[in-house]
Amino acid sequence: MSDEFVVEAKSREAQGTGASRRLRRDGWTPAIVYGGGKPPQSIVVSHRQLYRQMGYEAFFSHILKLEIDGQPESVVIKAVQRHPARKQVLHADFLRVRADHAIRVRVPLHFEGEAVAPGVKTGGGVVEHMMNDVEVECLPKYLPEYIAVDISKLELDQTVHLSEIPLPEGVELVELKHENDAGVVAIHQPRKVEEDEEDEADSGDEEQASDDEEASED
Repeated sequence: MSDEFVVEAKSREAQGTGASRRLRRDGWTPAIVYGGGKPPQSIVVSHRQLYRQMGYEAFFSHILKLEIDGQPESVVIKAVQRHPARKQVLHADFLRVRADHAIRVRVPLHFEGEAVAPGVKTGGGVVEHMMNDVEVECLPKYLPEYIAVDISKLELDQTVHLSEIPLPEGVELVELKHENDAGVVAIHQPRKVEEDEEDEADSGDEEQASDDEEASED
């Protein structure tokens, strides 16, 4: 897939629920583009093209070229409304970007080294992902396609927090700006193992209680 995503769009005059339904039946997705010091503009985009491009993870963390009636705009996709049952995009929101203005975008996390992590390889643990993406703030030129999280040295019962993730140049995590150093990924014992250990402990307690009762009767 090319590093550049181009989304073709047309201006939209007709508004309202009825107009939106007609557009969807004709293969168009209603959308809006806003920000960048310009007024919001109602548009339509090809549903087939949009749905196909949304199949690429990078589509959601790239600067897109939105061509409205042939005029290009640099944007990021901010929100998508999907049909709850059908493979259909009902509406999309695009945010204009300017080279000198920071933007906030959700970027996927790519976890590396899971198979060789000591907590998995020798500790018998399983990896738990508490997050699959993070919200970043940066200038458009610094926007990463993804952020790598290396857990190749993670031991059993250890957790990687947001503050421990190496970030690309010019990128900040929004949660850390709000002093929320949440856990991202951890390695724990499998739940069945934990339950078996708890059952053994309970059984041991019951046996000890029975022995105590017998001793008391004697």
